[in-house]
Amino acid sequence: WIDEEKVVMEQMISMKRAGADMIITYFAKDICQYLDQQ
Repeated sequence: WIDEEKVVMEQMISMKRAGADMIITYFAKDICQYLDQQ
């Protein structure tokens, strides 16, 4: 199956690389938790 953490983080990194100044997402809380774990 799909690893949600890897997929979400890859999407966020891809948007940032594409030049996004701001990313608004329903996954914001999850992303903060993923980053705290690292």
